[in-house]
Amino acid sequence: MSKPTLLTGLQPSGDLHIGNYFGALKPFVDEYEKFESFLMVADYHSLTSLKDADSLRKNTLNVVRDYMAVGVDPEKAVIFKQSEVPAHTEMAWVFDCLVTVPFLMQAHAYKDKVAKGLEANAGLFTYPMLMAADILLYDADVVPVGEDQRQHLEYAREAAVKFNNAYGSVFKEPKEMILKSVGIVPGTDGKKMSKSYGNTIPLFGSMEEIHKAVMGIVTDSSGERPENVYAMHLLFKTEAELAPLYEEKKGKYKDLKEALAVDIEAFIAPMREKRESITDADVLEVLKNAGEKARAKTEEKMKVVRKAIGVA
Repeated sequence: MSKPTLLTGLQPSGDLHIGNYFGALKPFVDEYEKFESFLMVADYHSLTSLKDADSLRKNTLNVVRDYMAVGVDPEKAVIFKQSEVPAHTEMAWVFDCLVTVPFLMQAHAYKDKVAKGLEANAGLFTYPMLMAADILLYDADVVPVGEDQRQHLEYAREAAVKFNNAYGSVFKEPKEMILKSVGIVPGTDGKKMSKSYGNTIPLFGSMEEIHKAVMGIVTDSSGERPENVYAMHLLFKTEAELAPLYEEKKGKYKDLKEALAVDIEAFIAPMREKRESITDADVLEVLKNAGEKARAKTEEKMKVVRKAIGVA
C-alpha cells in the first residue's frame, strides 16, 4: 500500500533560530517518513519581498542545508526548487483565471500589507493561487501548517473545487495537518522568539554567539528563579532534570544562564557540525535529482489539466 502524499514549502528567508526549529522543523522531521514527502524551496514566492539575487541564491542553498542538518534524509523526501518545475507557474495562471478579485482580496498577507498602508505588488495579490498550484499538482493528501496558516489550505481547496466544477474531477482536496509544536518559543526578552523582535538565539550559531545571546536574556531580579531563562531551558531538559540545578543555584541568575548556554550548545553542536559538512555541491546534487522527480510527477498532472481545459 502506497504512503499518502505530504507537501510543504520552505521560504528561503535567511538564518534560522531555535524558535524555527521547535516551531516547525522538529515537528516536520518527526512526521515526514510516514509519507511520500515533497519539500519545496519556495523561491518564486520569495520574490514578492526579496529583490536581491545573490541573497536568494545563498538562502536557497542554506534552507536545504538546514533541513538536511536537522535530520531530513534526501533519500526519503523530495527536496526541490519551485523554480525548476515550470508546472507551478503554468497551473497558477489557470487558477488565476477561475477565481475572482474579491476572493483574492481576502488573503491575510494582502490584507495585512494594505492595512499597514503599504502598496502590495501583483505577485503578493495572486500568490494564493501559486500556493494552490504548489499543493494540488502533487495530489497532496496533507499539508503541514501552523494554526495561523489554515487559510492557505482553504484557498487551495477552493481552487480545486472551482477547477473541478468547470472542467471535471481532476484535483483532490487536501487536508491540513496541524503540526504539534511546543507552542510559543520564548525569546531573550520573554516575547515570542522572532527576527523582527531581535530576540533570537541562532540555531546554528557558534558557542560564542549562543553564549552572548543567552547572557542577554532579560530577567526579573526579584524572584529566586529567572522565569525567562527557565522557560527556555524547558525546551532542552525536563522539569525533573532541571529541579536540582534551579534549587542549588537559587537566585544565582548568571550561573543559571551559563548552565542554559552549555545545554543549548550541547544540543546544537552535532547539528552545526553536520551542517558544516554539507557542501554547496552536495545541496546542488540533491536539488538536481529532486527536480527531475518533481517535474516528472507534475508533468503527468499537467497533461490531464491541459486536455481538460482545451489547450491540448
